[in-house]
Amino acid sequence: MEKAKEKTKSDASKVIDTQLDGKPLKKKGGSASITGLLKKCPIQPFYVAVEPMLATLVDRPFDSEDWLYEVKWDGYRALAFMDGAQVDLKSRNGKSFNEKFYPIYDELKQMNLSAVIDGEVVVLRENGQANFGALQNWRSEADGDLVYYVFDILWYEGKDLKELALTERKAVLRKILPSSDTVLISEEFDTSGTQFLEAARDMGLEGIMAKRKDSRYRLHDRTKDWLKIKASKRQEVVIGGYTLNEGSKKLFSSLLIGVYDNGTLVYTGKVGTGFNGKMQAEMIELFEPLVIDKTPFSEEPDINKPSRFRHDPPHATVTWLRPELVCEVNYTELTGDGVMRHPSFEGMRTDKRAQDVVLEREEHSAGVVPSAGPNVVPSRGKAPRKTLLNPKDKTQVRTVNKHELKFTNLNKIFWPDEGITKRDLINYYYQMAPYILPYLKDRPQSMNRFPDGIRGEGFYYKDVTGKAPAWMETYLYTSDSDNRDRHYLVGKDEATLLYMANLGCIEMNPWTSTVKKPEHPTFCVIDLDPDKNSFDQVIEAARVTKDILDDMGAPCYCKTSGSTGLHIYIPLGNKYTYEQSKEFARLIVTLVHHELPEYTSIERIIKDRKGKMYLDFLQNRPHATIACAYSVRPKPGATVSMPLHWDEVKKGLKISDFTIFNAVDRVRSEGDIFKPVLGKGIDLKKITEKLSAKL
Repeated sequence: MEKAKEKTKSDASKVIDTQLDGKPLKKKGGSASITGLLKKCPIQPFYVAVEPMLATLVDRPFDSEDWLYEVKWDGYRALAFMDGAQVDLKSRNGKSFNEKFYPIYDELKQMNLSAVIDGEVVVLRENGQANFGALQNWRSEADGDLVYYVFDILWYEGKDLKELALTERKAVLRKILPSSDTVLISEEFDTSGTQFLEAARDMGLEGIMAKRKDSRYRLHDRTKDWLKIKASKRQEVVIGGYTLNEGSKKLFSSLLIGVYDNGTLVYTGKVGTGFNGKMQAEMIELFEPLVIDKTPFSEEPDINKPSRFRHDPPHATVTWLRPELVCEVNYTELTGDGVMRHPSFEGMRTDKRAQDVVLEREEHSAGVVPSAGPNVVPSRGKAPRKTLLNPKDKTQVRTVNKHELKFTNLNKIFWPDEGITKRDLINYYYQMAPYILPYLKDRPQSMNRFPDGIRGEGFYYKDVTGKAPAWMETYLYTSDSDNRDRHYLVGKDEATLLYMANLGCIEMNPWTSTVKKPEHPTFCVIDLDPDKNSFDQVIEAARVTKDILDDMGAPCYCKTSGSTGLHIYIPLGNKYTYEQSKEFARLIVTLVHHELPEYTSIERIIKDRKGKMYLDFLQNRPHATIACAYSVRPKPGATVSMPLHWDEVKKGLKISDFTIFNAVDRVRSEGDIFKPVLGKGIDLKKITEKLSAKL
């Protein structure tokens, strides 16, 4: 476990030592004598059961000198009851962890303490971050580095510490906890909560905890003295059934999930991503004794519900389950009827009772901490955007993000057959801005201009030195080939997006990396580029690609190119270099080619492909140009590069299904289903090892 210690003190502690605005986070530690603190604590006999203090979920971070901040570890809450040789490690609902997490249990016995402590059991990845999926499947030390992060103490040597202030309890904890490789202090910080959450997001962490410095430890209470702020939305849910799509080779296609509301199980959606073949086999074993004849949900969900934005339902069958199993999912938002948008499976939870699983609702930070300021209403709560430009004037001036933009030649026809004008293009990007901007933000733009529309001459416009307005952000890049300095326009906000559209940038081609980490792409891209192929063959190649990635435990997301093919994205979280991303993509396409050699190719030279579909992995080089999600393409029909649900990637799908005419309505209906590509990245080393073993 020395490796775990080193990882904890190096990579994981980088979270703690991250510099924000040039100033290191200040570490809070207790060096004061604990004798005086213990004298004022009442006597209390040792005990072996307790309902721990819980935190309230709030909507956003805040800055306050009255609060401390900690990492929200992605694991199992655990309390250790130690009275010399008598030790019990238990979940928050009293389930024993003594055998399951035996290295921690053995270490606690060796400490020979008389204390009751509170913390989180996690499995660390090689980068020092917690891996919830690995914790769920942990059986032995070969499965990962098991660590118990301790953040509080309730009792010590016959004294009740719960009425001490948080900072005092932490001082005692630091003083009495022996040095260990597996039982470690979870550091706390006196810093900016807003910046701390941003740092947590950058590092792919689950979120942060905010704790009032003078807070007492309140048993069996969800207090507002402890707050949790998530980097992304996570929710425990109950599994009430599973589906199997027509023609699928998998054991199941999606989980049907819900939460309890006043004693009844309410349906909250279906989860179709996040599990590989091995995980499915293990889950089916859990499901088999729970099969029942009718739905456990308060209302039976329509699993094949048609939608005008989804052209062909999945034709799935359902198996209902007794609602006893709990899992955890990531999701982006809840629809008005309480259904989760694109949830992703994170892992099973054996430490929670199904009956206790209710929907966590965020409270407003300002209602808890007045200094948090006014609450911001999320954009999804606003009415749909109307168009920016009127249908008549060929030149119009609008103020966007406090900058005055002049829009010219608005009557110019960009798509002659469809009669679509430059005005229509700008209005599209104005309406789509809330959805497309996350894929442009902080990224240099390789602008592809078509000032005379799709039948005019197109050209790349990358160097804006001395040409862009002064308020625009640019990125200085020096080319290795000619040693020339170039200033790329950086995607920043709505004004930048509309400025590019006014230049005739029909499509948006951002880098796959940001100016913050220019050598580390956010995602890996596989471009399925057909030649003399049917689109059904492109679809088959996409499904094979997904099956391969599913087997490796790598999430992937698909979108139409808007031209002739499909793009598959794998999130990397800006953790790996372009070279690593390219070689990973090379491994993937090699496996796909082995499965489909009759009509796919990985040859770079076109004539050597012999009319076969090119499995392009070279899009993972620096500055490669590929249209981002929701970008219009300079193609007949004004097609759009549209993210897809995986159950839409099947025979009958067409590139022409998604155009400038219906894309905005689809995204308003389905939400941004591509958002996970911007989330935490895969563990590339482990996955690459598995891929290499298959070659």
